[in-house]
Amino acid sequence: MKVVFHEAFYRVYSSDPAAASGRLEPIVAALGGMAEFITAEPASQENIQTVHTTDHIEDVKAEGVYDIAVLAAGGAIQAARIGLSEPAFGLIRPPGHHASRSSAWGFCYFNNMAIALVTLKQEGSIRNAFVLDIDLHYGDGTVNILGGENWVEILNPQARSRAAYYQEVKEKLEGIKVDLIGVSAGFDHHVDDWGGLLTTEDYATIGALVRQAAKRCGGGCFAILEGGYNHSVLGKNVAAFMKGMMYEEGMRPL
Repeated sequence: MKVVFHEAFYRVYSSDPAAASGRLEPIVAALGGMAEFITAEPASQENIQTVHTTDHIEDVKAEGVYDIAVLAAGGAIQAARIGLSEPAFGLIRPPGHHASRSSAWGFCYFNNMAIALVTLKQEGSIRNAFVLDIDLHYGDGTVNILGGENWVEILNPQARSRAAYYQEVKEKLEGIKVDLIGVSAGFDHHVDDWGGLLTTEDYATIGALVRQAAKRCGGGCFAILEGGYNHSVLGKNVAAFMKGMMYEEGMRPL
């Protein structure tokens, strides 16, 4: 499975938990031989401007994080393009789902998911899309940017039990018909992370549900990293999710 990554993402770009030292190393180690790493390339300012205001872009530049933020956005675009033909994962930093058109919070700067989907839509690569945000925290920025668009639907599961969470995701994915599914893949809902709800096996199951829905639609799927703060379990959770996304009919059930 192709993973879009750049060694610049190892960099501690701020003092927030999303940029903590040693965060991505366990993910890279856990992927082992299952990943084909593709080097991330920065998004253009034109890509960023499809989603964000000029004032917001200038604010990000003033914070000194523009270069790393456009690299993450570019990695998301690459993952989305790859996802049209095969499952892909954007192992990118900083995250993006709390970034709105003219503001951002929650360790985010640019909305990687929105930029990727809008870019592909404007290129004519997709007609419609679905966003599944499995982060512990509601992806308000993605909703603020894309929520009013008639070509994209967004689900931030709100269930409070494992069974209900699974059912909410399963039922929604069974009812969509889209060209591309994008997953804002946060792993802070894990039982050993802030959310305390989902197991490692649950992430594999969700990944498989996404892949199965994409195949049923005749479309593609990709995911990009959002939250996840317990470094000791983050790697195995990302690996489990990716294994789920590589699910093929006839494989041993997850």
